[in-house]
Amino acid sequence: MDFWRDWPYPVAVGVLFLVILLRANATYWLGRAANAGASRTRIQRLLESPGYRRAQDLVTRWGAPVITASFLTVGLQTLINLAAGVIRMSYRRYLPAMLVGGVLWSFLYATFGFVSFTVWWRLYQRWPGPAVALLAGLLLILAGFIVWQLRSRRTPAAAAVAEQPDRADNVAP
Repeated sequence: MDFWRDWPYPVAVGVLFLVILLRANATYWLGRAANAGASRTRIQRLLESPGYRRAQDLVTRWGAPVITASFLTVGLQTLINLAAGVIRMSYRRYLPAMLVGGVLWSFLYATFGFVSFTVWWRLYQRWPGPAVALLAGLLLILAGFIVWQLRSRRTPAAAAVAEQPDRADNVAP
């Protein structure tokens, strides 16, 4: 049995739904727990980030529909779920929105995943060299993007430190 070709689509959707159900709920409850003691933990830095503040503003302003829509985004979903927990959004409002968004996310990722893998597998069977080169190129682009993101996050902090005058220069003789 070839795992990727013989795995039924409904099973893929179900497994992805289970993953998102666990992840989204864990993030929500982490936000609820962090609300009380965040200033004493490492999560405080995340709660002060501009991305988190935007997510919290969205959840505060629009409520449950933002939770559902966040599952169709990349990179915002975790912050939105965390913000819902931190602002103590009612679980009765959060759960239905998360379930609808989770179903959408599961179908989207299962479909895109199966289609992408099938296309790549057919390319590999026909032309293995270009298929491996394409995969390696995509991985390099991903690695470059991650490095670029990490460096751009460090740059504003380094610039702020460099702009602060040295205290030794301000002392009068």
